[in-house]
Amino acid sequence: MRFVYLHDEPWRKSSYSAANGDCVEVGQLGGGRIGVRDSKNGAQPALGLTTAAWRTFVGEVKRDVLGRA
Repeated sequence: MRFVYLHDEPWRKSSYSAANGDCVEVGQLGGGRIGVRDSKNGAQPALGLTTAAWRTFVGEVKRDVLGRA
């Protein structure tokens, strides 16, 4: 996992984003990586994930297991 600055990449909002503006955007990066960012902070660095890490993240979100530690 690493942070990357991206300004011209095509981003899309997650279908799981809340209607209150708490949105996550994802974008396809070079080298098979997935970018994840907060839609309210597009100028901030995005989180760059491998496809395997992205699949794990999405699976944990769907199972609602994040933040239960």
